[in-house]
Amino acid sequence: MPLASIPSPGHAAWRLGPLSVRAYALCVIAGIIVAVAVASRRYRRSGGRGVAQGVAQGVAEPGIILDVAAWAIPFGLAGALAHTILLEARHHFGHAYRLWHAATIGVAAIGVPGAVALGAAGAWIACRRAGVRLGPVAGAAAPALAFGLAVGGLGNWWAQQFYGPPSTWWWAVRISPEHRVPGYENYATFQPAFLYQSLWEVALGFAVIWAAGRFALSGERAFMLCAAGYAAGGFWVESLRVGPLPHALGMRYGALGDIVVFVLAVLGMYLTRPGRRPPARAQVKRALVEDSSGDVMSV
Repeated sequence: MPLASIPSPGHAAWRLGPLSVRAYALCVIAGIIVAVAVASRRYRRSGGRGVAQGVAQGVAEPGIILDVAAWAIPFGLAGALAHTILLEARHHFGHAYRLWHAATIGVAAIGVPGAVALGAAGAWIACRRAGVRLGPVAGAAAPALAFGLAVGGLGNWWAQQFYGPPSTWWWAVRISPEHRVPGYENYATFQPAFLYQSLWEVALGFAVIWAAGRFALSGERAFMLCAAGYAAGGFWVESLRVGPLPHALGMRYGALGDIVVFVLAVLGMYLTRPGRRPPARAQVKRALVEDSSGDVMSV
């Protein structure tokens, strides 16, 4: 028994008449508020322009982030809700409907990365409707998203889930007997994997802000850097979790999704690196335009 540990909350939900208010939901709402506030501030300070382009687009509209959030948040929450429902349905319908079982495995594997991807799709739609470029919005949202996920992830503390192996360290979290996974009933304190992930995401947010300014990253590249950093930390934290977690291709769902996100993010950063030569067709078109002032037949 450790001399000191992080206590877990006694209640994860409260009854307000017919309604049940869950602490996890409150943490998610707080995370959304933090993300929108940080993204709005960063977008205003950037003037609504991409850092790498260096071309001013005028004063940024102060409400554009709220307009984008009105699309991105429902899309992202829909992705997270689909993940939860399908993951639970896999246990209830897996034996009766093999096709449904296969579909739930594939979709449930997306987890948080899938919710972020759907949120990005909603942001793209909002930017198209508002007539603004997605790059500056993505650059402002990248660290904001990391900070928001850090706050929202603390809901796992209230729910007493997302923890690692037993530990006697002073920062170990105490888990109630009813929330201990099978095989660990005789242990009281565990490594707070949720806290590790939240701390990683806070550090990631500040690192993205520094890297975007230090290396003049475009908004798209800043967002992909954030995605790669999130996946790297998520893969590490996922390896610490204990319990009967679902697997696919011999790996946990979360770890598999983190690998896919990391590979796609690194590939995207490589393809959008500064100084990359445009495709041959674009080079020919550019040559025709440059020679049009003189003798176009010389091309």
